[in-house]
Amino acid sequence: MSTLILSRSDVVSLLTLPDCIEAVERAFRAHAEGRTLGPGVLGIHATGGGFHIKAAGLTGERSFFAAKTNANFPDNPQRFGLPTIQGTVVLSDAGNGAPLAVMESGSITALRTGAATGVAAKYLARKDARTAAIVGCGVQGETQLAAIAAVRPLERVRLFDLDPARANAMVARVEHLGLRAEVVTDVHAALRGSDICVTCTPSRRAFVSRDDLMPGAFLAAVGADNPEKQEVDPALLAAVTLVVDVMDQCAEIGELHHALAAGVMKREQVHAELGDVVAGRRPGRTRDDEITIFDSSGTALQDVAAAIAVYDKARATGRGLEVKLDG
Repeated sequence: MSTLILSRSDVVSLLTLPDCIEAVERAFRAHAEGRTLGPGVLGIHATGGGFHIKAAGLTGERSFFAAKTNANFPDNPQRFGLPTIQGTVVLSDAGNGAPLAVMESGSITALRTGAATGVAAKYLARKDARTAAIVGCGVQGETQLAAIAAVRPLERVRLFDLDPARANAMVARVEHLGLRAEVVTDVHAALRGSDICVTCTPSRRAFVSRDDLMPGAFLAAVGADNPEKQEVDPALLAAVTLVVDVMDQCAEIGELHHALAAGVMKREQVHAELGDVVAGRRPGRTRDDEITIFDSSGTALQDVAAAIAVYDKARATGRGLEVKLDG
């Protein structure tokens, strides 16, 4: 059996954001229904950054397993002209262990992270949400906005970044979404008055408090993917409807981790895992004035779902380089 090698350009051409949103939604539903393997995560610190390995599987008529190894070095663009995130996803047949594909992971990570927010917004944001705030205007901020626009009728977006040049550059990049975009210089002004808010920063200190979210707002907190990162005041998490991607992972590395450590929340106070909401086991938004928060720590369920979608389309279109690893 051959293994497909898929480059970044292969992944980008094969995986659309709408397809990724659909695949990730199915994966969360499968998790709630007990049709998954894992997920698991391992983090290793390194000078100037670190590595994490995330793994999970989806079972069914054909079962798959994926393991992603990502390097995250925030200073790479400035120091070396390299992406912050680099790595690979190895997709295997979970029935016999055969390695099916090795694919570039940065583009998968960007799309699947945005896709999870799209799924969460579908169930947790108000249906009439028109305004959004994006805090953190890198590649992920752009993907997050596109995912939200795919599920809600956005008209206007406020952009904030510690580097105003990045926010200004994003204005031009999101014109294709048909939104009125403006750059703001006050993060709290960016959040206040927005129906949907997304924070996707490397912050290690909470900067979103109760006063920053209006009644009925939905916040996707995307930045906390290790125990040192934090964007949201734990007291805010305890006061709203909190939905996590995966309970155990968020308790270890997500925003929930900080709320538990501060003693302001217990696991029992978390409203639901996203999969339970998607599967109808728990309700999503129930009131127009309800404040909802999605703790998105980034789970391998998203990676395996996206990797399967890429692999299936690659096989159907003949894309990728076939190699025999045991040759």
